[in-house]
Amino acid sequence: MNTFTAAVLLLGTVTGSLAAPAKESGITFSVQAIHGGIQRHVLADIQRTFYKYVPADTVAALRAAGVLNERDTGSVITRPEPNADNVDNLYLTEVSIGNPAQKLNLDFDTGSSDLWVFSTDTDSSQVNGQTLYRPADSSSANLQEGKTWSIRYGDSSSSSGIVYSDDVTIGGLTFKGQAVESAQKVSDQFAKDNQNSGLLGLALDKGNTIKPTKGKTWFSNVLPKLDQPLFTVRLRHNAEGSYNFGYIDKAQYSGTINYTPAFTDPLGHRLFNSTGYAVGTSNTVSTPIKGTADTGTSLLILDPSVATDYWSKVPDAEKVPILGGAGSAWVFPCSTTLPTFSFNIGNGKITVPSADLNYQPTINNLCVGGIATLDGLNGLSIFGDVALKSSFVVYDDGKSQLGWAQGV
Repeated sequence: MNTFTAAVLLLGTVTGSLAAPAKESGITFSVQAIHGGIQRHVLADIQRTFYKYVPADTVAALRAAGVLNERDTGSVITRPEPNADNVDNLYLTEVSIGNPAQKLNLDFDTGSSDLWVFSTDTDSSQVNGQTLYRPADSSSANLQEGKTWSIRYGDSSSSSGIVYSDDVTIGGLTFKGQAVESAQKVSDQFAKDNQNSGLLGLALDKGNTIKPTKGKTWFSNVLPKLDQPLFTVRLRHNAEGSYNFGYIDKAQYSGTINYTPAFTDPLGHRLFNSTGYAVGTSNTVSTPIKGTADTGTSLLILDPSVATDYWSKVPDAEKVPILGGAGSAWVFPCSTTLPTFSFNIGNGKITVPSADLNYQPTINNLCVGGIATLDGLNGLSIFGDVALKSSFVVYDDGKSQLGWAQGV
């Protein structure tokens, strides 16, 4: 059996590798993900999540009603203080594309299904030092005539372009003929980030945006080769994490992995049900929470009733309307120690520690909380990196289930 291990480049730094355990058959491998200290505005994070999950007709209705204002920045969170040590909203992994291999740092995103990259096709005015994919320099690149793609993001701009097929290698495992979406136009929020050369989507194929025929994700293509049809995510606060493919590393979690059935929505997100939550040491509130575990979202987006209950336990926390009232964030004195937030999975629970719930500092000694709300999600909660940094999550497509354990 072949076991592959890859090192990840983050901001030009080579990291060590994680060895996968020996197996009798099939392929396993691991790639490390290390947080970047790149500062993003909390409003931009929430806007991106809004357009990623809210259906287009709901967005149009909110805009027509005068509720949605993409340029609304709120009164106290417009200029967050840079603090790289407390902001882990970017995790980059090295991916090789083409022949000979071209190495690009990409953001692995379990909430989307497109592999798109900055390239020599990208409008030069939107390139800001990103490493570019150069299809003309790859002997295995083939333009897919008539195929296009387009994704809208929260700053009211979009990323779009054309499609090639090419070799894509992660952790030493290559899939030949992978759909690589080459950006001709890039969303402003990505254009400003010179470390990130694109996204690698890990959601289900049905969410892919290639037209006229959807493409398959890299994970979907390599899945038959893996020892087990799954991958796991272990992200950490202010520390390196990893994506493991084809196996479960028992050293990355404590206790038992609690599994819950995974179901999907039209956008290809893997959804799950939680049976309740608790704030700090308070008793568990038994209420159903439909959620998705999304590495491409920074915040923990909860139902307004759950978020309001949490912030009611925080002295001097102030609710701040965002997106013209289509969502809410909270600010609080940075000197405050936040209560933990726990959510039930099967017979177990996951606890998000206080430090992970303090998203970023802003002005006047106030901090922005990592729990927020958004309208238009039809009851969906989004468990982004704020929740994932304390968790070990198994995306088991073979058994259509998600597994959760407390990460170590």
